[in-house]
Amino acid sequence: MKRADLVEQIFTKKSFLCVGLDADISRVPRHLFDTHEDPIFEFNKQIIDATAPYCVAYKPNTAFYEAQGVAGWISLQKTIEYIPKTHFIIADAKRGDIGNTSRQYAKAFFESMPCDAVTVAPYMGEDSVAPFLEFDNKWVIVLGLTSNKGSSDFQFLKDTQSGKLFYQEVLEKTQAWGSIDNLMYVVGATHPEKFEEIRQIIPDHFLLVPGVGAQGGDLDGLVKYGKNKEIGLLVNSSRGIIFADEGPQFAEAAAEAAQSLSKRMAAYF
Repeated sequence: MKRADLVEQIFTKKSFLCVGLDADISRVPRHLFDTHEDPIFEFNKQIIDATAPYCVAYKPNTAFYEAQGVAGWISLQKTIEYIPKTHFIIADAKRGDIGNTSRQYAKAFFESMPCDAVTVAPYMGEDSVAPFLEFDNKWVIVLGLTSNKGSSDFQFLKDTQSGKLFYQEVLEKTQAWGSIDNLMYVVGATHPEKFEEIRQIIPDHFLLVPGVGAQGGDLDGLVKYGKNKEIGLLVNSSRGIIFADEGPQFAEAAAEAAQSLSKRMAAYF
């Protein structure tokens, strides 16, 4: 998907919501196992049908599918193919390896599966990220500043010579590897005080923002300091939407949760 198409969807819907399809098999409603051959796909299908009017992107986390072996990969493939082409599809796979291996990861998510973007860990450097950037109208989403508790273990380490924190170095260096048309960054909503500073480093790049909802991220704070003229944000909510209810009415509850968050987002346009 081209940047202009993503921006158009955001402004048409007045929403920058991304729904995380983290289909944890232990929380998928039990009745689906009794009535469907592929309960994970059926769960995702109903979630997508219910939430599509309120979001612009979907983000399946591949771990929840990989854990189920071959059957999980089949569920993931079917899910990705079912998502409407109007929506931006992110494979949350956090890949990154030596060049020839990264190229195979890129082919997996950009050719075998019709994803628009894949999350990538930049720790191994430019040659581990570059193969993902070779595909037209596809996106790399680099882990910048993450929302988990352990982010402080490495991301806040300070370089004694430059005085910069490690995540700042990552943001500065990696932006030269691509452009605002094929490179995004993960910046966690649990660090809202950092968005103003991050926007000084990467003012025009899109940010994928996890941590809103179950992780307690502050939507108002991150939008105040993270929004740019094209919004420039994809705010993800996973558990808070897809597991809003874990009974037979799960899809209706997901729709209500997605609509509620989307309405809050509309106020920022």
